[in-house]
Amino acid sequence: MAGGNSYDALEQCSSMITCDAHMAFSFDKSLREKIWLMNSLLLTSAVLAGVIVGIGIYGQRYRHHRFTRFIFLGATTLFLPVVSTVVSMGAGNSNHSILGRGIRLIAECQPETHAVLVVIGASLVQIIMINTSAVVAVDDREGGNVGPPFELLVQSVWTFYLGISNLIRITDGLFDTEDLIILALEATPFALTCAKMVLKYCAYEKARQSFALGRNPHLIFGYMKQQSLQETSQDGEPMVAEDAPPPLLVMGEEKRHVEKQPLGYVFKDDSWTTSHNNGLVTIDRVWRMDNVLPTSTLKPQKDLCLSFALFKLLRCRFARYKVRTAASKGTLSHPVLHTFIFFWSLLLKDGEHDRVCLVISDELSFLRDYYYSSLPTSYSKYWLPVAGILISLLSIAYCCALMITITFLVVLQYDESLPQIIILLSVLVMMSEVTDIATYIYSNWTKVAVTCHLVNHASSQHSLLKKKWIGLLLRCRCKLMKHWDEKIGQCTMLEIRPSTTLPVLILRRLLHLPDHKRKVKVPAAVKVCIMEVVRSTRNGDLSNGTASLRRRGQVGERLLWACNTKSTSYTILTWHIATCILEVRYPHRLDQRQGSSSPIPNTDYKIVATHLSRYCAYLVTWCPELLPDDDAWSRSLYEDVKKDVERVLAGCTAGDSLTPEANCQQLIEVLSADAKHEVLKEGARLGKQLLALVVEGEDDTAAWKLLAEFWSEMIVYVAPSDNLKGHSEAIARGGELITLLWVLLFHAGILSRP
Repeated sequence: MAGGNSYDALEQCSSMITCDAHMAFSFDKSLREKIWLMNSLLLTSAVLAGVIVGIGIYGQRYRHHRFTRFIFLGATTLFLPVVSTVVSMGAGNSNHSILGRGIRLIAECQPETHAVLVVIGASLVQIIMINTSAVVAVDDREGGNVGPPFELLVQSVWTFYLGISNLIRITDGLFDTEDLIILALEATPFALTCAKMVLKYCAYEKARQSFALGRNPHLIFGYMKQQSLQETSQDGEPMVAEDAPPPLLVMGEEKRHVEKQPLGYVFKDDSWTTSHNNGLVTIDRVWRMDNVLPTSTLKPQKDLCLSFALFKLLRCRFARYKVRTAASKGTLSHPVLHTFIFFWSLLLKDGEHDRVCLVISDELSFLRDYYYSSLPTSYSKYWLPVAGILISLLSIAYCCALMITITFLVVLQYDESLPQIIILLSVLVMMSEVTDIATYIYSNWTKVAVTCHLVNHASSQHSLLKKKWIGLLLRCRCKLMKHWDEKIGQCTMLEIRPSTTLPVLILRRLLHLPDHKRKVKVPAAVKVCIMEVVRSTRNGDLSNGTASLRRRGQVGERLLWACNTKSTSYTILTWHIATCILEVRYPHRLDQRQGSSSPIPNTDYKIVATHLSRYCAYLVTWCPELLPDDDAWSRSLYEDVKKDVERVLAGCTAGDSLTPEANCQQLIEVLSADAKHEVLKEGARLGKQLLALVVEGEDDTAAWKLLAEFWSEMIVYVAPSDNLKGHSEAIARGGELITLLWVLLFHAGILSRP
């Protein structure tokens, strides 16, 4: 059975045995059991490799779910022992014999090809694990650093030892040409693993000591205080326009510019006065580079640099440095107050909602990269990305050579599945390396670095070809680098669904999934409504919907009782029930279209109300830690209300034969009469009041407008939070709309509710 564990050779061997049937049967059974065990271990190793590779490459955001984390940890723990067992079982020439009645039957196995392929496959999996591992260098107050995964280096050394010891045992130390090829195929991935580990270690150590990366929050905090003291000590108050960009730091905080003072780490006086010569880039300098590139290319890069500067301020928040915002006392030239005013004047304008979302989402993208990937540490030195790309190219070249070798030396000789698995792993390694190269070239980190390079060399003459290539690089936006897909979760409680089957129910319990959900893209009307609410709360007076109701006069006053409840989650679920009732009465019509000259077309009010209502219900059940109430209490409240809804609606049907009016009336009657939970009863009462409002106005627009304004105020009201861990985990999962609003309000100076 040279090179494989196959039953074909066994059948051929059995047919040539000329002994009694009982002994032949015993020999056949014993050998089949050994082959079955070997193939089972091979299959197990392949499955474990698939889990590791799949989660590592395609499911990084899902690693932060505890069930996925458990599966990934189990696969990585079991993978190497299984591989070691497979290699040891097939080490060298393995003879199987059985003795009986003076006759000895011997089967000679030569599984060296299997052992070599298993070792190579394990090495490929380890390369993918290194590529997808995160190396994080942060401030001591941000949390723990995540160093290079040296356990992978130990595993790689052990895998290489298995391969070499097996090869030496087979050849007795005498290598021919084929053995040298095998040695090269086993040694090259080990060398690549070592090179990647050394590169990650260098990047980690450089980033940990860098004031531009690891120690940046401490420096930013000291810089803000330094600027405040310098400006308050000056005679008079310099006149600064409201739309003038503040001197926020973007890039260039190298160690030679910094010294330690009682304030903390601050810039040396000579470094600040000669900032144009030492490479320090600030937002005000970026805003003055209008003559370097075309406006169509330059404007997005200005916003990207602003996102990067705001990201550094946000890191101060995660490091729990008290960076003052709207409450800052001082002149307009105070750096924090200046930032606050600039943020309002530049971004919070009519028609700028998409720009606001893009700036904040890019900021969160920088934050997610920094806390959950190895990309930022690679920018601690300019040569590190170049070295990373070079190693990736060498890895791709090795995979190509490996696939060619396996195709001609293995696949054509043995009809086995293991070579195909190795080829598949090679393709996945190549995909991982190509992704890394694309990340280095097209990432926002590279664009910010290139833009800052242009700022520092604005007075230099650039060739047309150089400007063309730089412009092409800056205009390219790769979807792989986009962490938030601008989608929001949607949950609804008054939806009659088919009963969940037992296996699905068990799986949902195992995965700790609280309720059904779906995700939809955030409509433009939702962004417009939210921005209008934010603009109206510049003084920090957030409202849980009462302000919008009071603007309605007596009509709104009659609904205020539904906002004066015991908790925010209680209010959300009550209004969610009422919104669902109104949606049953006035279902969405296919002839309703968006588009109007007004900021918010009348047909869009329903879209805003229903989307935000379902999103707030989604937050209560999926992300209660991001809401003001205790997360365990909010989750239990949702579960209690949901159980009562399922009980009340157990005998109801979809009601396709009924008119919307009859459906709605039946729903209100059932909830009012049979519901036990107060949320359902109050939701039915509120829904009835909203329906009465529609009857009085003879048009559903008034009710939907009221609900749109209420839900827009509510989502802004619940956004401020001190739960840094909750928002950090939300960012790791890909981002949430409420996290985007949380960051937006932070930069707007709104840190808490009244």
